[in-house]
Amino acid sequence: MRQTARFWDKVAERYAKMPIRDEAAYQKKLQATRAYFRQDMEVLEIGCGTGSTAIAHAPWVKHIHAIDFSPKMIAIARGRAKENHIGNVTFENASVEELGVPTQSLDAVLALNLLHLLDDRDETISRVHAMLKPGGIFVTSTACIGDMSMLLRIVARTGGFLGVIPLFRVFTKRELEHSLTRAGFVIDYQWRPGKNKPVFIVAKRMG
Repeated sequence: MRQTARFWDKVAERYAKMPIRDEAAYQKKLQATRAYFRQDMEVLEIGCGTGSTAIAHAPWVKHIHAIDFSPKMIAIARGRAKENHIGNVTFENASVEELGVPTQSLDAVLALNLLHLLDDRDETISRVHAMLKPGGIFVTSTACIGDMSMLLRIVARTGGFLGVIPLFRVFTKRELEHSLTRAGFVIDYQWRPGKNKPVFIVAKRMG
């Protein structure tokens, strides 16, 4: 984790300036997520990066607790929130393992572009399931590299080991679905904008 945090600290300023690769897909994901939001909701975002999505969602919920293990990413996120006069998003430099979130206390958890970077996605998914109230939602956007082109699979494996990009875990959409359902989630919405694109999923914790 420390090595990963150092990587994101190193690229934080450059990352913050990068345009969104697929603006139309990003906007569709925002809209799909907001269809589940209510004004009284308590939300956690894991791996919030520079805070763009948390800030974009802020008007639709009561409060968002957004965390990232990169201190520089969190510093940029806090600056953006201040510039935009956002008062209902709390940014914290932390990992999900460090949080003492009470069981069944959250209405929604977001993990966007994150699960493929984790050593153990199943553990994180189980943690999220425990945090959510019955009927709560888990929103993910995940690069399921096992379904992507051979070139991308090779780049994901070799680039991570060389330190050029973060170390990606290679798994398929079906394997991700199984991880969610094994933890007790029911997949309520799913969308993939293209073959080599991340899979967007909204999963519900049932009562």
